Amino acid sequence: MSTTTLAPTSPSAAAQASTEPHGGLARYLRHAVVLARRSLVKTWRTPEALIDVTVQPVIFLALFTYIFGGAIASGDRGAYLQFLLPGILGQSIALAGIALGTNLNTDIEKGVFDRFRSLPIGRSVPLVGAVLADLARYVVLCVVTLGAGTLMGFRVQTDALHALAAVLLAVAFALCFCWISVFVGMVARTSGAVQGIGFLLVLPLSFGSNTFVATDTMPGWLQAFAGVNPISHLVSTVRALMTGGAYGQDLVWTLGWMALLLVVFVPLALRAYARRA
Repeated sequence: MSTTTLAPTSPSAAAQASTEPHGGLARYLRHAVVLARRSLVKTWRTPEALIDVTVQPVIFLALFTYIFGGAIASGDRGAYLQFLLPGILGQSIALAGIALGTNLNTDIEKGVFDRFRSLPIGRSVPLVGAVLADLARYVVLCVVTLGAGTLMGFRVQTDALHALAAVLLAVAFALCFCWISVFVGMVARTSGAVQGIGFLLVLPLSFGSNTFVATDTMPGWLQAFAGVNPISHLVSTVRALMTGGAYGQDLVWTLGWMALLLVVFVPLALRAYARRA
């Protein structure tokens, strides 16, 4: 993909761009979109990179519905699918962010970010562009998960507006949660380490939540953890929006966690990026 529009005009311009968004917010966003397009082109040329947002959620959905659903829901797999799908959506959204940190780490190791540093763009543009590109992956994940669930028998019990709100909330949460992966990608030494650390962080959050079972079936200490787990609040909100029920308190918790993730991990990721790249 051509990046001639981003070519540095002079050494002084490149130096200025390394410390501040060059030319104002509009130009900063335009540069971020250009780099997001670059990431999307890479994904388009390597479709196997979409396995975690296409094949993986379908496997989890089928595995837990047909193998464990009968035991968990006393034989009523249809009822368990109604409970499970919003949980799989929340879990898959969290797992999908791991690839972002892995790809960023790989780009740094290959020297791609050395080229970015010489361009007249804001210092943080490569990270913001990568996060924007991940938006497409999260949308694909939601479409695939809901499509597979519908074929298996899942039905939205509210209405299309509430279902759309659930999908938008899940995608917005993913865009906040993925900054953890960005930070890990900046501090880990190898892309393999990013994957390992990512799974160590996400799997306890996924299984120590109400993704697969109701929290009142868990030991007391695990219930306490699930009660403050951001995945639990996201899943509860999505579940209520799609299948009915109150969601106000869980929505407030989810929005609070989203704000906290941005406040904590965006500065950490940018600082680590400044040291690494």
